[in-house]
Amino acid sequence: MRTLYLHHSAFLDHQTPAGHPERPDRMRAVEQAMEAEEFQHLIREQSPMAEVAQIERAHPDAYVEAIREAVPSEGLVGIDGDTVLSKGSWEAGMRASGAACHAIDEVMAGKVDNAFCAHRPPGHHAEVATAMGFCFFNHVAVAARHAQAVHGLERVAIVDFDVHHGNGTQDIFWSDPNVLYASTHQMPLFPGTGAARERGVGNIFNAPLSPGDGSDAFREAMETVILPSIDNFRPDIILISAGFDAHHRDPLASLQLVEQDYGWITRKLMEKADGYAKGRLVSMLEGGYDLTGLSKSVTHHVRALMGE
Repeated sequence: MRTLYLHHSAFLDHQTPAGHPERPDRMRAVEQAMEAEEFQHLIREQSPMAEVAQIERAHPDAYVEAIREAVPSEGLVGIDGDTVLSKGSWEAGMRASGAACHAIDEVMAGKVDNAFCAHRPPGHHAEVATAMGFCFFNHVAVAARHAQAVHGLERVAIVDFDVHHGNGTQDIFWSDPNVLYASTHQMPLFPGTGAARERGVGNIFNAPLSPGDGSDAFREAMETVILPSIDNFRPDIILISAGFDAHHRDPLASLQLVEQDYGWITRKLMEKADGYAKGRLVSMLEGGYDLTGLSKSVTHHVRALMGE
């Protein structure tokens, strides 16, 4: 498989307070994992800057401008108790969404089979016009809108296996029958959304897991709720919000997944992409806050993307 790996040093420049879980060391852990010899055949590219117009397909222009104006020339500015901006945050956010759109373009052009965007800050908690949960631009939503607007795709599926529910992605696509949003996540847990009864216009599929649940419960949720929703939807492309914080080592939640679970679900989603979407699949990094758990999980995820 030809797998594109998008990354950039600018993702280290989005600064957060000391002790904050969403820290630059997360990027260093991923980069170090991808230096292993088994990943020498990755197609590596630098994440480009998004155009503001691309961001504005998912967020109102006034919101995007407010984020730009809030970026400080030095120090940190808090948007809420968890979400901060630093001098490097604008470029990091724009390159994260830019990577997502570029990955769509390369997959659609047939230059690569799939892609993994290794970026921070994450995005799936950013709602239409609200930044929260470490996120201010919703990169997977920007990518989905790009796929629709630029490539004319009629059905875009987003699968989110982050331990926290992607309230922002659900918010943005709540009324769009042409975008499927399907999520496994721990509940109860931040942000408090993600109940099975939340269905949008029949395009939302939530499969909440209980604290302490492990591989068996995760795989059952995928097999009984998430994967069948893809079968019924028959997407033209599959996007993954790839959060690795359901790993048993992660400090922010209490699910008990192991790194092999991420390889398993990646292969399952690739099978669905092969069946309905000509293999087209793009994955974007979301959470994962234990550096060892993140490194091991990303290794299994990318190894599966490469067809191994």
